[in-house]
Amino acid sequence: MARTPQANGKAIAVWGWPVRARKLASRVIPMLLALPLGEAREVELASMAGAVVHAAREGGVQPQFPHLRPTDSLGTLLSHPAFRGFGPRLLPWDGRAYDAAMPLADIGQLLPYHSEVNPGVVVGALNRMVDDTNAGRTVFYDFHTEGEKLAHPALRHTGLFFFRGKPGAPFAVIAPGGGFAYVGSVHEGFPYAQAISQQGLNAFVLKYRAGEGGQVATEDVATAVSYIFQNASALQVSTAGYSLWGSSAGARMAAAIGGQHLPKPSVVVMAYTSHTEVAASEPPTFVVVGERDGIAPPAAMATRLNALRRIGTPVEFHTYPGVAHGFGTGQGTPAQGWVEHATQFWQQQLRKTP
Repeated sequence: MARTPQANGKAIAVWGWPVRARKLASRVIPMLLALPLGEAREVELASMAGAVVHAAREGGVQPQFPHLRPTDSLGTLLSHPAFRGFGPRLLPWDGRAYDAAMPLADIGQLLPYHSEVNPGVVVGALNRMVDDTNAGRTVFYDFHTEGEKLAHPALRHTGLFFFRGKPGAPFAVIAPGGGFAYVGSVHEGFPYAQAISQQGLNAFVLKYRAGEGGQVATEDVATAVSYIFQNASALQVSTAGYSLWGSSAGARMAAAIGGQHLPKPSVVVMAYTSHTEVAASEPPTFVVVGERDGIAPPAAMATRLNALRRIGTPVEFHTYPGVAHGFGTGQGTPAQGWVEHATQFWQQQLRKTP
């Protein structure tokens, strides 16, 4: 069974901590801030930050890690103790040397296939994970074993981010897009999961292998779903009526998962993709696209939807005026609120399940 990391946390506000913790923090925090970026330093970061947290907890004080702001830098995000051990997997590109000084307000520059990247939405979803960490909840699961990662080193870039809803509620698995070159979780993964969990349902955001094509990425979806099924009791999620969500390349993966040896999802949610293949039986499908999408135009999506309707699949289709490809939650555009509408569609299908 894959290794399950412990809950992650963070603490910079040291006043009120026991004397031992304050003294340790005064030595460790400057060292944390001086660390170079990159996964090679994550083990050191985790060790030193963990020492501060342990000292605080020994004194009976729960450390509180601060919220991020759009004015904070990528360096601040990557070295944030709430994300120690997996910080680079929050960001889209594997193995890239990021500009540590880039403010989070400019994070859209890292997402060339996306539009309408809203820094407030991005940071809000990241801070939801900070809040969960402060509450002692695990937000990241490394669902591949060390043996698997030794055999396939690219698996070290994978993982599942968990946004909890009500214990025992069904779960969604979200596959962000990025043309199979990168994984846009900050824009169309974490914000979706935040909105879904706020309606009481559980949501997982998949960080899959990028740069290796659709088949490899879809294998990661299948492995992630299997992992959740195998660990459903510990995760406190129901395996009945799960849903698959995908945007762009991620929507291709969500649609293709029906060919895997897995229980079929109760619903597939697809955002702006031109995937056209249809099996003999398909789950109810919710689809959104922007009217100005030049990558996956509405007409291309309509071809798949017409085929779904011919085989009797329930379909809900929305086209949003003035919106281009990769709009994420669509905050501030005519597409705003679509994630909530898709969640309602999913809930309707759950009520129809015997």
